[in-house]
Amino acid sequence: MSGLELFAATLGVIAVWLTVKQNPWCWPIGLVMVLLYSWIFFEVKLYSDMLLQVIYAALQLYGWWQWTRAGERHSGRQVTRLNTQAVAQGLAIGAVGSLALGGAMAHWTDAAQPWLDAALTGFSLVAQMWMAQKRLQCWALWIVVDVIFVALFVYKGLYLTAALYALFTLIAVQGWRQWRADPALQP
Repeated sequence: MSGLELFAATLGVIAVWLTVKQNPWCWPIGLVMVLLYSWIFFEVKLYSDMLLQVIYAALQLYGWWQWTRAGERHSGRQVTRLNTQAVAQGLAIGAVGSLALGGAMAHWTDAAQPWLDAALTGFSLVAQMWMAQKRLQCWALWIVVDVIFVALFVYKGLYLTAALYALFTLIAVQGWRQWRADPALQP
């Protein structure tokens, strides 16, 4: 564990907690966190996760815009549910992306866990896009992805990051509960 990992983990907890509370400051704080984690993952040869963090940086900006400028009269998005077809389509995109990235990482890099890392990256991107759009299902996908991330980070000796993702899992459960109760979803 490094001081950098501790600082990034702290920012991660703050960012995800603010997301649950639908506070748009989750996005700039998350931006700093993902930039720090891109370096951390590079150092431990989790290249798909490193690339994921770089893409997250762009998605942090997108999310910030979605939550503060999109929607009716630029007041930001409301929480919505995806229909079954949209969920299936998002998961299919995550699977295809996972296979493509996994193949590339296995063939062209010395990645530590190319297939698992790529799968977590592919599905994390889907969850992040859903989160930026305030789709309720983002939390269910985050719960699954975060549990698997915990195991990967324990395997790689990133114990603080594993603990962070365990906490992310608990926060995602809370996010699911709070967003499900959001007045925008009520009939």
